[in-house]
Amino acid sequence: MAATDVFKVSILGKESIHCGFHLISYIAQTVITTLASSTYVLVTDSNVANFHLKAFEQEFEAALEKLSGTSVKPRFLSHVIPPGETSKSREGKANVEDFLLLNRCTRDTVILALGGGVIGDLIGFVAATFMRGVRFVQIPTTLLAMVDSSVGGKTAIDTPLGKNLIGAFWQPEYIFIDAAFLETLPSREFSNGMAEVVKTAAIWDETEFGSLESNSAEIFAAIQTPSVNFAGRTKATRSIAQDLLLSVIVGSISVKAHIVTIDERETGLRNLVNFGHTIGHAIEAVLTPTMLHGECVSVGMILEAEVSRQMGVLGQVGVGRLTRCLKAYNLPVSLSDPRIASLPAAKLLTVDRLLDIMKVDKKNSGTAKKVVILSRIGATYEQKATVVDDSVIAKTLSEAAKVIPGIVKHDPVTMATPGSKSISNRALVLAALGNGTCRLKNLLHSDDTQVMMAALLELRGASFEWEDEGETLVVKGGKGSLSVPSKGKEIYLGNAGTAARFLTTVCTLVQSSPTDDATTTIITGNARMKQRPIGPLVTALQANGSSINFLESEGCLPLSIAPNGLQGGRIQLAASVSSQYVSSILLCAPYAVEPITLELIGGQVISQPYIDMTIAMMLEFGITVARRVDPNTGAKLDIYDIPKGTYVNPEIYNIESDASSATYPLAIAAITGTTCTIDNIGSASLQGDARFAIEVLERMGCDVKQTATSTTVHGPPVGQLKAIEEVDMEVMTDAFLTATALAAVADGKTRILGIANQRVKECNRIRAMMDQLAKFGVETIELDDGLEIIGKPYKDLKQGASVHCYDDHRVAMAFSVLSTIVEDTIIEEKRCVEKTWPNWWDDLENKIGLKVEGVDLASISPKASASGTQSHKSSASVVLIGMRGSGKTFVGNAAATALSWICVDADAYFEEKLQIGVRAFVHEKGWPAFRVAETEILKELLKEKAENHIISLGGGIVETAEARELLKEYAAKFGPVVHLSRTQEEVVKYLLEETARPAYGESIEDVFRRREPWYAECSSHDFVNHFGPNTASTEKGTRAEIARFFKHISGQHPNLAPNVTPGKRSYFLSLTYPDVTQAFAQIDEISEGADALELRVDLLRSAENYNSPEAVPSKTFISDQLAALRRVTSLPIVFTVRTVSQGGAFPDKAQETAFDLLDLALRLGVEYVDIETTLPERHIRNLVTRKGSSQIIASFHDWSGKLKWNGPSIKEQYDLANQFGDIIKLVGKANSIQDNFELYDFVAKMSSLPQAKPILAINMGVEGQMSRILNSTFSPVTHPLLPIKAAPGQLSFKQIQEALHLLGLLPERRFYLFGTPIAHSMSPTLHNTGFEILGLPHKYELLETADVGEEIKAAIAAPNFGGASVTIPHKLDIIPLLDELSPAAEAIGAVNTIVPQATSVDANTWKLQGDNTDWLGIRDSINEHVSEIDTALVIGAGGTSRAAIYALQALNAKTIYLHNRTVEKAQELAAVFPTADIQVLASVDQWPSGLAPPSVIVSTVPATAQTSAVEENIFPLSGKLFEYRTGPAVVVDMAYKPNETPLLKLAKEAGDNWNTVPGLEVLLKQGYVQFEKWTGRQCPIGEVAKRVKIRYNQ
Repeated sequence: MAATDVFKVSILGKESIHCGFHLISYIAQTVITTLASSTYVLVTDSNVANFHLKAFEQEFEAALEKLSGTSVKPRFLSHVIPPGETSKSREGKANVEDFLLLNRCTRDTVILALGGGVIGDLIGFVAATFMRGVRFVQIPTTLLAMVDSSVGGKTAIDTPLGKNLIGAFWQPEYIFIDAAFLETLPSREFSNGMAEVVKTAAIWDETEFGSLESNSAEIFAAIQTPSVNFAGRTKATRSIAQDLLLSVIVGSISVKAHIVTIDERETGLRNLVNFGHTIGHAIEAVLTPTMLHGECVSVGMILEAEVSRQMGVLGQVGVGRLTRCLKAYNLPVSLSDPRIASLPAAKLLTVDRLLDIMKVDKKNSGTAKKVVILSRIGATYEQKATVVDDSVIAKTLSEAAKVIPGIVKHDPVTMATPGSKSISNRALVLAALGNGTCRLKNLLHSDDTQVMMAALLELRGASFEWEDEGETLVVKGGKGSLSVPSKGKEIYLGNAGTAARFLTTVCTLVQSSPTDDATTTIITGNARMKQRPIGPLVTALQANGSSINFLESEGCLPLSIAPNGLQGGRIQLAASVSSQYVSSILLCAPYAVEPITLELIGGQVISQPYIDMTIAMMLEFGITVARRVDPNTGAKLDIYDIPKGTYVNPEIYNIESDASSATYPLAIAAITGTTCTIDNIGSASLQGDARFAIEVLERMGCDVKQTATSTTVHGPPVGQLKAIEEVDMEVMTDAFLTATALAAVADGKTRILGIANQRVKECNRIRAMMDQLAKFGVETIELDDGLEIIGKPYKDLKQGASVHCYDDHRVAMAFSVLSTIVEDTIIEEKRCVEKTWPNWWDDLENKIGLKVEGVDLASISPKASASGTQSHKSSASVVLIGMRGSGKTFVGNAAATALSWICVDADAYFEEKLQIGVRAFVHEKGWPAFRVAETEILKELLKEKAENHIISLGGGIVETAEARELLKEYAAKFGPVVHLSRTQEEVVKYLLEETARPAYGESIEDVFRRREPWYAECSSHDFVNHFGPNTASTEKGTRAEIARFFKHISGQHPNLAPNVTPGKRSYFLSLTYPDVTQAFAQIDEISEGADALELRVDLLRSAENYNSPEAVPSKTFISDQLAALRRVTSLPIVFTVRTVSQGGAFPDKAQETAFDLLDLALRLGVEYVDIETTLPERHIRNLVTRKGSSQIIASFHDWSGKLKWNGPSIKEQYDLANQFGDIIKLVGKANSIQDNFELYDFVAKMSSLPQAKPILAINMGVEGQMSRILNSTFSPVTHPLLPIKAAPGQLSFKQIQEALHLLGLLPERRFYLFGTPIAHSMSPTLHNTGFEILGLPHKYELLETADVGEEIKAAIAAPNFGGASVTIPHKLDIIPLLDELSPAAEAIGAVNTIVPQATSVDANTWKLQGDNTDWLGIRDSINEHVSEIDTALVIGAGGTSRAAIYALQALNAKTIYLHNRTVEKAQELAAVFPTADIQVLASVDQWPSGLAPPSVIVSTVPATAQTSAVEENIFPLSGKLFEYRTGPAVVVDMAYKPNETPLLKLAKEAGDNWNTVPGLEVLLKQGYVQFEKWTGRQCPIGEVAKRVKIRYNQ
């Protein structure tokens, strides 16, 4: 064996942990010589095997050959298993055990686990249970396994309910730590392990933690330089980097070994090594396998440290140090890290979900959760995990916060704010560029300073260390020596504007070196940072000779900066946008080639105090800046002279507290009437914001006392703040947000000026404050360089506002001030305060004394607002609102008819109750009195008519706040409120002609504009009404759409596709027109076979933006498109706004607009709304809460071709969609036919889960067409007549049916007509034409028999029987052969249709139902022409007359006249329908007294029985039949031939209002119904009717 130096660590009293480099030979020799066995089994995974298995086999075989004194040579076996967490399962364990048993392994076997944590955990558990326990050896190959899972004897496997829940404590005989294995470890895996190393130091050893903080680059270098010729095996050959790496590993292992030795079974102390794991494991359970264990634990550590901080145990210094250290090893530290936030599964990381997962934790005591609480770096609060309440954990996990108004418990408050961000960033630059060591005290521990430090380290401009438990930062300056970062490394600054501006000039100081592998320095930031201006600074530097290029947008980051040095000389700089441009050049100027003269141009310089701050700080670091003065006037000029030189670092530099941050606790004192003192901020401060208390708060009525180093504010009584007529805040611009929040509740109007630069901060702060104050009902006015705030009494502010913070810390903290007195205010994005005051929410509770709660935005529902409708009873009354003339009466009556409800007109109710007309009431008592009375009527109607009513309200009901609140409450809690909308032009035209109501007293246009926002605010739904009183109500589709809409939104009969159900196939047609009206001429043809129509909103274009591909159509245009489409089709609509990234045309950046449109779809009663799972979760959940009867299609599209249907990411997408979708839509791209098989298997697996939802899963492209054929839920189809296909690979409905038949999935069915004589029947033509057009393989044929005999019995019993029509003489005789009758067949007493109905999902078992569709043909024929029936006449008393009466009952006919030659038969028929008002007439010469003549006539007698003479067996025709003249009327003649019977001929002559329906039309209509009942498809009416009529005429 080669000489090997190992470091041994003792655990449980035995030196069994051996650490070193290149140990394979050492391992083989040690195991064989100390662990005698008949069989050595090495188990590894295929990834590790590729690197190391061969070497292990060779070394073990060589060692075994050298054994002496054994009669039988021991065996060495190896077993390779699949890599990954899936192997760590019951099945994986069984597979390994089977291998051992098959190879006759016995109890003396020694098992070696070679691999990462999965291998170690799994094989350790196998060893613990195989033969009741065998010896095993851990040989970890990943850093994570070396320092964590291999040490301590924990072994386990995973279950579907959680990780590591089944296992045992089983100590290995040896743990061999071969650090050379790490040379083949991917960088990410190394970082994964460093999380555990950092964790161990954080809980146990501050010195070790300090080393980790300072040496990240060196530690990374140790694994990035492969060792040659086994270098490192002996100490003599070990490099400095290898020594450092090994010391880090040994140090971490030693701590864990010590803890395990004391507490092997994890009863107390060993809990400590679970720091970060309570929350980290919960995160991992959701994100595995995409995110690694160490990455999840890294985030968990920060969150658990924040729990410690929230409890008042750990300071922000500790949280900050931990954050910086983890970041240094490329580990995520928050759930908003792009590596996490970009994952689909990240949306599943809700607070409730994480808390639920945490319930199953081995540390817990019952339901109480335990968390390791850090007290400082290197120490814990207890020597065990601490019980922590759920509310504390939830508060930390929540993305939003809510301050609970109440008494300030710690009044009077005395506190200090964190270090100044402005001074901290300047001090870091000065000390890094300086000569010598500087100790910075009170440095701000925040995102901004972390970004600055990280950037200076990347530039190799300084080194940093921590002292005093992190309270002091030791900076070793680099004297201005800076280097280009390594190739591919960008300096990422997030949204840190100060760092971006300072570093732009700092990077010009970089000098090139022969060892550089990159030619420029690149600085970049997040999306908002890339919008913030930096152009003036870059322009000035470019003019001075610096080579700087904009890589994306002109004038913004990212920048590419060449290492040419700063030339110096005269520099002109426009400084009217940001003083940070000036400070940036000032700070770097001493290091220029020539002394710099800096001249500020371009108008008034902004924020002069910050420039003065920079100059003062430069002086403290040894450089004096001279500002020129006018020799004549003595006035200061905007010209500065900066000499060359090197900063001399002071030994200690104390950083002032942040004056901008101080404004928030001071403002809380002002608004709550309490007292607050801020130490370390006073009149001597360098910061302009220190003047806020004197110049703002004192003027607002506060008592202010300010010394040189402190500020005290005592607020007036709550509600008594005074407005400031005008205040110029140019010297303290960041504080304007605080002043704005106070002005919202001040008495009067406050004008704030001098803040124009706030438009280009983290967000447009002026607009942000205006938009968010509007949520509280506070009015504001924007000015060129400021804004006005019209204050209101705080009790009048709207409660429950949810404040969007734009990722801006100042916005969040300003509104937290307002939230101290306004109930239920939610501050979204609470973590944005980490930029300047990371522990603000904790200090607000612990130091000020106001309770703060966490708010999980994903779990909250919208407040009680009209748009927040959750669910309601289907009998809940529907309220109609809208302008007078919008058609409320017409629509209300039509809706009531459709629902069989009562329509109540509020004005009529008003007049009946008060016995005075509305016009007269207003004339006598005025509009205000009317509004009061009208509101009382509203209250009464909502209470007394709460169910089964359509309540139509007056147009002005929204004029009073009280009525609006009533309507919003009703919409939110009880039932729909529908806004009927017509265009302003339509309304004005109507009202100019209408005189029944009192005049407005102002222009109609002004009333319209004023009320429209109120209608939107108070309503839950919109009904676009471009028809109504001024247009013909007989327009095709009008009443049908009213019926559909109100049945859908009420929940009485949601208009959903019936085929979206297990065992059936459903399809939607994608309309790809820029204007859907282009499709109307052929809508019936292109939608043949479809269950729904997809409206591709992203493809719509109005006339104004027809040629603009990125244009977003207006809501009005989309509403009109939808309304027009509703008039021509009854099919459900799928509303899709497909974004560019998901394969559509809607701009990805227009997310807010997308949600506005999706919300519009729900308001318009669209049946299906497609919502992309990639959109923000909170908005999605808000939509889901108010979907009502509509359904959500949760969709995800992957166009890359990389989506694997058997991989983990698709399951993540499924789980995400399953969270909120009623239908799950997953779309990939096929690269081969195999992808379709994998998709099919995935769908089968998901569909087998309990309560599985319908899933639409397809592959795009020609290769994916098979998936479209096999998909069963809402397959998107195209049609040859469409302008384009909606997606590549789309097929038509007909193509899919033909393919299904060829695949054996759509077998041929036989359909029949039973009866005699039937030779001339049109039914075969009707049905076979329909089958042909839709691509269905079925056949319809005649089976003519004299009786219901064996032929018919055989036909209906055949396995391919599809259904049958039944005509005379078999309509009664067929009944005994059927399993059941429909209600219609029972009532009519005859069967004309047999429908086989599946009784199992697989459709293997059936029952035969007898139905009667004659009545449906009659109903539809009448309904096409007449909507309301007062009286109707049925002629005849046979079986068809029964169907006619049944149809008229269904149409709510009030009175039915019945005439037959034999009166007795008519009376017998009338008795069959006891609930109908049937009046038997002996003749039709005279109608009953007081009753109107019929508007509907149905004749069921043969044409030969119709004549104008009175003869026996003859029905006499008379002109009196057609006396009805007050509206549309119809006569339906059931006689099949001739096409125009005597009755129909007479009707045509009777008047224009009479419509005629011949028997053939009724036959067609009942045939269409039969077709749909048999096939589940609407019959293709156009072509079918055409061919039937040709055949009929032949």
